[in-house]
Amino acid sequence: MYQEYGEQLRRMLWGVVGDANLVQDIIQTTFRKLVEMGHETEAETRKAWLFQVAYREGLSHRRRQTAHKKLIDRLQEAQSTEAVSAEDPLVRQEVADTVREAIEELSPDLQQVLRMRIYEDKTFAQIAEQLDIPIGTALGRMRNATIKLRAKLAWTQRDA
Repeated sequence: MYQEYGEQLRRMLWGVVGDANLVQDIIQTTFRKLVEMGHETEAETRKAWLFQVAYREGLSHRRRQTAHKKLIDRLQEAQSTEAVSAEDPLVRQEVADTVREAIEELSPDLQQVLRMRIYEDKTFAQIAEQLDIPIGTALGRMRNATIKLRAKLAWTQRDA
């Protein structure tokens, strides 16, 4: 199937993500899913299933990239100084590392809700359903995560 559809998938994914390395990664993920779950599909619909999985993987990655970029941009605006340009790649990397460390310091419950909301772009209803918790709990965990991150990042900014 890779020989038959690989090039078509590559062209389709190029239009979705526009990065050759990422396209190859998504194709590998798609064919891994085919090996894992392909036996559950009908033979005559397998091509459509394959393209649908690849397309969804591409969109999912694009959403995560967009969410990550928005988060970094917001934090850079908050931490920008006149002496250092926010467009400097080193500053962007430092901010990303600082945010990553701050997230890792949160409790696993708060991390899970934060990642599902920001990186997976899930609604609070979806998060509550997936975690089997009330929607108020999901909202509360997100609020707590946000408060703790703000406090940690404000403290980090004062140290700089």
